[in-house]
Amino acid sequence: MIIGIPREVLAGERRVALVPDAVKALVGQGLEVLVQSGAGDESGFPDAQYEDAGARIAEGAAPVLGGADIILKVQPPQATSDGTHEVDLITEGAALIALLKPLDQPELAQRLAERRVTAFSMEFMPRITRAQSMDALSSQSNLAGYEAVLLAATRLPRIMPMMVTAAGTLKPSQALIIGAGVAGLQALGTAKRLGAVTHAYDTRPVVKEQVESLGARFVELDLDTGDAEDAGGYATAQSDEFYQRQRELLGEHVARADIVVTTALVPGQPAPLLIEEAAVQAMRPGSVIVDLAAEKGGNCALTEADREIQAHGVTLIGHTNLPSLVPAHSSQLYAKNLTTFLDHLVEEGQLKVDLEDEITSGTLLAHEGEVVNERIRALLSERGAGSGD
Repeated sequence: MIIGIPREVLAGERRVALVPDAVKALVGQGLEVLVQSGAGDESGFPDAQYEDAGARIAEGAAPVLGGADIILKVQPPQATSDGTHEVDLITEGAALIALLKPLDQPELAQRLAERRVTAFSMEFMPRITRAQSMDALSSQSNLAGYEAVLLAATRLPRIMPMMVTAAGTLKPSQALIIGAGVAGLQALGTAKRLGAVTHAYDTRPVVKEQVESLGARFVELDLDTGDAEDAGGYATAQSDEFYQRQRELLGEHVARADIVVTTALVPGQPAPLLIEEAAVQAMRPGSVIVDLAAEKGGNCALTEADREIQAHGVTLIGHTNLPSLVPAHSSQLYAKNLTTFLDHLVEEGQLKVDLEDEITSGTLLAHEGEVVNERIRALLSERGAGSGD
């Protein structure tokens, strides 16, 4: 069985699906690994390291996408600079594992099904104990939360910790993290280590203990949050009235913060608006907002995706791919997620699609010419695309 690692073509994507250590482990299991030349360059892994690990190097994407039994990617397949779509280069009947953004791009699942590609989406990994080491959303969100605070600290015209000097005492910066999931908790821990006074808000009261265990104060608003979490641990969408009241109450806390990191996302929906322009205007000049929901419209009314702007004296950062800013470590973690998933899927050198297994069935988007995920089938039906066969 041949595992293919193409170079990512999305502008700004510096990660690679497998690092050399992961390749060495797969080769040791009797699998062959084919890597496109330059695939790991921007992550700090040159071709020579892959060759030393036992991989074969191929020039161009076509030999990798067309010659592999299982293709591992970071980003979804897309059109290349010459207009060729990566899906069209994949051999019919091959398998693909990647972060496929199925709730945003359900039509891609349809296209993969028509190509008879067996496609697995890492975003749909079940949140169960035995799948923790395969959870790519968590591994990448962890680094996004870390990097968000570092970005904010470098833009802030003040230092983070309290400092007592002969020239006077400097007060610590105030950091507010909105959303205490994986990214938010890492942001809290990072801000605390840098010396900031930390606060966090989340619609899910259950995370209060986790927030306080990191030395932060949990912000409690006078809101009914009884149905704020789904069975998978993700935040659920709320009513317009709920969000309006939330914005009003949060604005008071935002105004007192030097750094705000927002991480609130609801899977498959636009990001909830949590910070209005009036709240930004009330912040101290020089304050910083890092909006990790920028790709889905942003939690702040003024956020612009993939731009860093100034508004009312506040810096707003809308970077949509923070893990790519630390590609060596984000690739290392993602590679571990993928190789653990491969261990689950591959038996005696063959891909085994066990539809009775919740990890396999949960992540499976397309198989044997059909879109098999019910949620994606429903989205396609709503858009008039059918389910494929």
